[in-house]
Formats: sequence, C-alpha cells, structure tokens
Amino acid sequence: MNDITGKVITITGASSGIGEATARLLAERGALVALGARRTDRLDGVVAEIVAAGGRAIACEVDVTSASAVVDFVARTVDSFGRLDVFVGNAGVSSLSPIGELDTDGWSSMIDVNLRGVLNGIAAAMPVFQAQGRGHFVTTVSTSGIKIVPTQAVYAATKNAVRTLMEGLRQESTDGVLRTTSISPGYVQTELVDAIADTRIREAAQASMAAMGIPAAAVARAIAFAIEQPHDVEIGDLTIRPTRQG
Repeated sequence: MNDITGKVITITGASSGIGEATARLLAERGALVALGARRTDRLDGVVAEIVAAGGRAIACEVDVTSASAVVDFVARTVDSFGRLDVFVGNAGVSSLSPIGELDTDGWSSMIDVNLRGVLNGIAAAMPVFQAQGRGHFVTTVSTSGIKIVPTQAVYAATKNAVRTLMEGLRQESTDGVLRTTSISPGYVQTELVDAIADTRIREAAQASMAAMGIPAAAVARAIAFAIEQPHDVEIGDLTIRPTRQG
C-alpha cells in the first residue's frame, strides 16, 4: 500500500526530531513536503538533502504561535504544489517542572506552542481542506497525557487538551471531508528535553531517553501508516513507545 505518492504534506517542527524524520520518510515515499520551523538554517539543509535524493520539498520559516505565519505557510505550500492534503502539526516544547515552582513563563510557552499552535494549524488548513472536499490533520500528542507523572503536569495538560480537541474535530467531521489522527509517542530520541531549564529534571529525562528512546524514524513510520490509508479509513489515535517504557 502506498497512498502517499503525490500527496502534498506540511509539517511543523520539521527542523529536527520527529518532524525531520517524517519529512524525509514521506518525501522518500513520493510526497511533496513543505517543512516549517523557526530554525531555517537547519530546514534548508534538510530540504537540500531531500531534493538531492530526488524528492520535492520547500522550507518555510514558521512560528506556530503566530496565526498569520501559519496561514502564510499553508498559502506558500498551496502556491508551490497546487493543493494541501495533510497538515502534520508536530511543533512542540517541553518545559518540565513541579507546579509549585510556578514557572509561569514555561506554562505560557507550552500553551502557546503545544495547544495554540495546533489551533492555528487547524484554522489555516481547514479552509483549504473544505474547498478541496478532503484533508487530513495529523497531530503529535504524547504518552505524557496518558500516564501523568510529577513535573509533567502542565505539559501533559496541553497534550490532553490537544487530544480532546482532535476528538472533538473528528466528531464534527463525519461528512467524509476530514480525517484526524493523534500520534502519541513515548520516549523518542529527539532534542525535545534539551531545553528544560531545571538541570536535574533535564538530565533525568535525557538519561531515560538515552536508555530506552526509540528513533524518531519509528514515529515517522507510524505517521506514514496513518496517512497512507484510503480516505474512508481513519487511524484516530495511535500510541507508539519503547517496549521498555512503563
């Protein structure tokens, strides 16, 4: 099965980790990919490698907390490739700390990127999908929203908000136009935890990631699996984690 060839797919948070791995895999399978992130130097490098391998890709500077920036990202994708089939909302931040430390800046950052960023993606892509008569939202959630643990409460809250959002969108989209997919990864070898300010929490997360983290390509394959299904088949919620993860 390969219902990926020729599809136009945007990916946020595509400069590293799951987003980068997803862009590379989908391009390898024949998709036309638009990569969005804030780090354009890294995006340009990934796009150059995709193009050199025979794929089709563009890079766009995107801050998902800006609604207009995400609209511009979608518009540039459509201008470049003629349509938009899938919007992969992958951008995310993790600012872990106990609630009692009152890291309100970290809370705001996670709400703005992890939740508002997904809403901005929906607002930008929905009119295109409705005009075309079909489209697919794929969003990276997290197993942190399934098993709640100390220091991850606010992060998990943003991810569970997204899970609820996607389920609500699914129930409102039974006319056959939209598909929605929530992908919940566990420990994955990415840079997500490297920006955690608390040294103890950061080092513990990095140690767990090093000990059991699965490669980002494993999550990319799960995303590809959801995308490649026929349009009348929806993979609604998929959890992928290391077999060793408790």
